[in-house]
Amino acid sequence: MENLSDDEDVDRTWENIKVNIKTLAKENLGLHELKQIKPWFEEECLGVLDQRKWAKIQWIRDPSQSNVNNLNNVRREASRYFRNKTKVYLRAKIEELETNSKIQNIRDLYRGISDLKGYQPVCNIEKDEKDDLVSDSHSVLGRRKKFFSQLFNVHGVKDVG
Repeated sequence: MENLSDDEDVDRTWENIKVNIKTLAKENLGLHELKQIKPWFEEECLGVLDQRKWAKIQWIRDPSQSNVNNLNNVRREASRYFRNKTKVYLRAKIEELETNSKIQNIRDLYRGISDLKGYQPVCNIEKDEKDDLVSDSHSVLGRRKKFFSQLFNVHGVKDVG
């Protein structure tokens, strides 16, 4: 630090110091990656967030009716996009859990279940006659129909599906 020339920018010097500290810490201590809270969140999601932020900034600068409508439309589209993204992720995760259950991979099954803790998606997973997990709605409804018809001895129940 003592042999810095007067024309060097202080900000650049501090940036160099910061980079050096991070590099040395990474080499000596190792890099600890934080677990991503939302594994479905990708680069494309950042673009949607930026669009929403930009629409809000435009509305703040000029609160005209057209900017209000634009902001509402962008918010609606962003919510729809994120909702669909999470649905696709959860479906894939549930299918993975189903597969782990079928092949008796209990360790990965419980790891997957513990990853989903804290969020309870609306899904129906039941066991069929072969003790396999079933999650598609037609199979679940058929299974429930059989169960309740046996439970109540009801004859002539219309077939679902």
